[in-house]
Amino acid sequence: MYTPLDIENKKFAKQMMNGYSVEEVDNFLDELTVDYEKLYKETNDNRGKLEELQANLAKYKNLETTLQNTLVMAQSTADEIKKVAQQQADQIVKDAQATSKQKLMELEQQITIKTKELDELKKQFDVYKAKMESLLISQLELLKEVNKE
Repeated sequence: MYTPLDIENKKFAKQMMNGYSVEEVDNFLDELTVDYEKLYKETNDNRGKLEELQANLAKYKNLETTLQNTLVMAQSTADEIKKVAQQQADQIVKDAQATSKQKLMELEQQITIKTKELDELKKQFDVYKAKMESLLISQLELLKEVNKE
């Protein structure tokens, strides 16, 4: 690729007849050099910007990959925490069920014992009542005999 300096230093062979006007060619080359120099500088600037943008793009792609990995790891961690929490909840429910069954059995045993005690007290009461009736009847008989005499 020609540089602006190459264009400016370009020399043409001069011909005597039917040749180009040296002044017009020089003026044209001067104008061409100015325009080409602007384009050359823009191209170099654009190359620099392109390299910078490509570097930024690579940096952002790397950042994107890191963020994606972080999100995957966070999702995985959240799933694991959820799984552990569910296992703990299931264990708590199982423990509560076992405890409630144990307490229910204990209460049923206490009810059975109290029922037996109640039955025993009823029997004792019936025996006491029978003895009292017998005593009262015997006392009544004594009173009747005392009254007869």
